[in-house]
Amino acid sequence: MLAGMDSIHGHDVIEMIQAAGHPFTREALLTEIGGRFGADARFHTCSAENMTANDLVEFLAAKGKFFVSEEGLTIDPAKVCQH
Repeated sequence: MLAGMDSIHGHDVIEMIQAAGHPFTREALLTEIGGRFGADARFHTCSAENMTANDLVEFLAAKGKFFVSEEGLTIDPAKVCQH
């Protein structure tokens, strides 16, 4: 596979989470990503590429994109880049 080909931008996952309007457990989020984009999907962001869904969730967490609560993970809108 060529770099970037068939790769899904992390923003698409962030938008999916925001559109859901409810928190996700980590497991539920990975299941939702797999159901929406495919179990073997690869993801990229502005600064990383060729990530699995698990890699992407780890990356987004490390970048502070999530609010974490007892209910689960939600996106922190203030931490989403707008480009």
